[in-house]
Amino acid sequence: MKQIRTFIIVFTLGAALFSSCKSGSKEEARTVDAGQDKEVVKTMELQMQTVARSVEYPASLEAYEEVHLAPASPGRIEGIFADVGDRVAKGKSLVQMDRTQLLQAEVQLKNLEVDFRRLDTLAKYGSIAQQQYDQLQTQYEVAKTNVEFLRENTQLVAPFDGVISGRYFEPGEMYSGAPNTAAGKAAVLSVVQIDRLKVLVPVSEKYFPEVKNRMETTVRVDVYPGQTFAGRIDRIHPTIDPANRTFKVELVVNNAKGLLRPGMFARIAFELDKEEAILLPSMAVLKLQGSNDRYLFVEENGVARRVSVTVGRRYDDNIEVFSDELKPGARVIVSGQARLLDGVPVEVKK
Repeated sequence: MKQIRTFIIVFTLGAALFSSCKSGSKEEARTVDAGQDKEVVKTMELQMQTVARSVEYPASLEAYEEVHLAPASPGRIEGIFADVGDRVAKGKSLVQMDRTQLLQAEVQLKNLEVDFRRLDTLAKYGSIAQQQYDQLQTQYEVAKTNVEFLRENTQLVAPFDGVISGRYFEPGEMYSGAPNTAAGKAAVLSVVQIDRLKVLVPVSEKYFPEVKNRMETTVRVDVYPGQTFAGRIDRIHPTIDPANRTFKVELVVNNAKGLLRPGMFARIAFELDKEEAILLPSMAVLKLQGSNDRYLFVEENGVARRVSVTVGRRYDDNIEVFSDELKPGARVIVSGQARLLDGVPVEVKK
């Protein structure tokens, strides 16, 4: 009986000691929490910024001008003086057609010119009938026009400074006049102007009131990532296509450096409106691992508070964010936020 009493006393004292130790551990944990180190962060004051709203459309670049050179009638080609890829100056002779008809017409014109001068002298003295004079004058004018036409069509010249984009015959071959180009036209040579290019863009009708002539645009091509080219609206077509509710806008793109080529795929950005938006450094916005949820931290009374956000467009190193919880003047944490949790004490580094 005595042994049982002793066991009960020892058990009671042990339980009391264990309870005391456990209580001491809780107090120690609370002390550690109260003395937790603060995370050092940097903040920036949130302010609304004015941004340009833009819309982007895909399109293909085209030569500003393209001409398919061909004579007015079939004939033998005497010579071709340019090849694909050659740069040519305006007025340069490119093709020489057979000149047999031209030489015959020039001889006929000279004979008529001599006869006409004789009759002109006689007509001044009233020595010939007016009808005879008028008939010869008509023949002379027709012959002169014929020579001018043949000269223009036996020697084909460059209509502008450009580049030869197609050659379809060789010297000595017969030009038949049959369509032989991708455009469905007949030609001996094709010439394009590429120092500047044009783009035809179908734009949604809702932007019709905002699109203006000479408006600047931004042109991007996939073959030059990160590089932009300047474009300008040159012509706005006046009608809306009822099938797709778009209207066509013609742009001119400066290509003085010769980097762009007709046929390249391009993206055309129109800056149509401006509005207030929240822009923050992209590093301030974090992504929840394993999801597309985005969030950031703001500093409030020395504590980090997590705010869920939706991201918009990028503007250089900044990113647009949307959240009903963000107001102008909020102190957004932009450095040191990677280690933060909601409610963690922070110290703002000046």
